[in-house]
Parts: sequence; structure tokens; C-alpha cells
Amino acid sequence: MSVYNKPKKKDTMAEQFGRILVIIGIALVASGLVFLLVTRLVNLADLPGTLKIETENFQLVIPLFASIVLSVILTIILNIVIRMINR
Repeated sequence: MSVYNKPKKKDTMAEQFGRILVIIGIALVASGLVFLLVTRLVNLADLPGTLKIETENFQLVIPLFASIVLSVILTIILNIVIRMINR
């Protein structure tokens, strides 16, 4: 058996889990950076679809539209990552 036809070693479960954790970490860092940039450019409280409840000493802001958009974007990103892992 020559060196070039060496059978590929299967990854252990620990190695696969480690890779998944690295990918999740990279995705979290990337989404955190995007979130920081977006919040500096756009105030989420001023977007359409935002519920604002204000009283004398209380303020509640619920960005519904921004939550839906964020959910769609994260779903697309996670689908891409999962498809890359399954190859």
C-alpha cells in the first residue's frame, strides 16, 4: 500500500463537535459585529412596526419588524451553515 492511497481517517465525534463549536462561535461573533454596526447606523426604536409604551417613569420598546427580519436572516445563515457541515 503506497503513501498516496492511504485511507482517510474518520473524524471522531469529539473532533466533529469541536468543529461545530468553532463554526457556532464564528457565527456568533459575526452576528454580534453585524448587530453592533446596525445599531450604530439605525435606531431600532425608530423602525416601522415598533411598539412603544411610555409612562412617566417607564418606557417599553418592542421592535416587532426588526425581530422578524432578524429571524429571517438568522434562519438563512443557519441553513447555509448546516448545509456546509453536511457536505
